[in-house]
Amino acid sequence: MTYLSPLGYLLGVEGAALLRGIREGRADRAFVEARIAEIRTLLEVPALAQAEGVTASEGTISAADVYQEWAPHYDAPGNQMIDVEQPVVRRILDGLPVGTALDAACGTGRHTVYLHELGHDVIGVDASPEMLAQARNSLPDVDFHEAELHQLPLPDNAVDTVVCALALTHVPDLAAVLAEFARVLRPGGNLVISDAHLLVSYLRPTRARRPGPDGRPSLLTEYHRPLSAYLAAALPLGFQVRHCEEPRRPRHSLDSATAPDPLPTYMSWDLLHWCSDASAAALDDSPIVVIWHFQLDSNGKS
Repeated sequence: MTYLSPLGYLLGVEGAALLRGIREGRADRAFVEARIAEIRTLLEVPALAQAEGVTASEGTISAADVYQEWAPHYDAPGNQMIDVEQPVVRRILDGLPVGTALDAACGTGRHTVYLHELGHDVIGVDASPEMLAQARNSLPDVDFHEAELHQLPLPDNAVDTVVCALALTHVPDLAAVLAEFARVLRPGGNLVISDAHLLVSYLRPTRARRPGPDGRPSLLTEYHRPLSAYLAAALPLGFQVRHCEEPRRPRHSLDSATAPDPLPTYMSWDLLHWCSDASAAALDDSPIVVIWHFQLDSNGKS
């Protein structure tokens, strides 16, 4: 179980700002004294000092539960991770040969639409029926399947390209999923992966959600991985690295002029407005996603 304290989180952001400032040479005396003064101020804010944290249980809510909630508005403007990830993925896709493409964990079909526009014969797979319903509305002529990533409903050597966007953080066994991708790809086929960056899990802890079966707020179990984990899973399968990129959160992505919101019931991004300068120093221009382009060995799989 994890205890989530609003004040504790804000003090952590202040500490991250100080450590990053020292590491990057931006922590002059004025910066350090400003952080110390802000910490003192936060400690004296009655609403923060008196705010009770929540004890959240991990694993009491599933990815399926979360995506059921997200499905109606997942593609709404303002999803910063998508805004940063999508242009890079599309730039990679623009350079690939047109053929049969699998959008694995296709969600509402945002990459499916783009692959279709490029001329690919596209297949979409997702485990969420609610997300698939949104995708089918956008592309009624595309073949969509409800399935898990480690059990793809496709024969061997069925596709030329696999795209898997912002989904592997929900997968406990990365190697099993990449093995499935290798199985359905033809020799020489391309795999494009995007995933939440490991650093995000430290600077933006998983948000607590509605109470689970035990009555406590629930934390979605996520698997944030170092870059070496992707290589360890991919290289033995015959994948070769063609590109790796770590797009960063835009500078000034937090509006420092916004007044502090009332304390939310559960810790969330809303709290960052209580220390907007420290938030910018800790979070701006930091990696938010990692994007891989692998190509399967043209001589066949290892």
